[in-house]
Amino acid sequence: MARSNNPFRYFDSSPEVIHTVVMMYVKYPLSRRNVEDLLAERGIDICYETVRLWWNRFSPMFAA
Repeated sequence: MARSNNPFRYFDSSPEVIHTVVMMYVKYPLSRRNVEDLLAERGIDICYETVRLWWNRFSPMFAA
């Protein structure tokens, strides 16, 4: 059985949302709670701890 190399396979959010969240946190001087608030204004409901989780997991991949 072939295994998928998709790093986003266990997350309910789309890769585009994850990428946007991580890049907002890295690129701009925002706290995790600020990122949570900005996304809530756009109808995306995530917790600031999700920002931390995604940043820890995906930022090295996006930097490479």
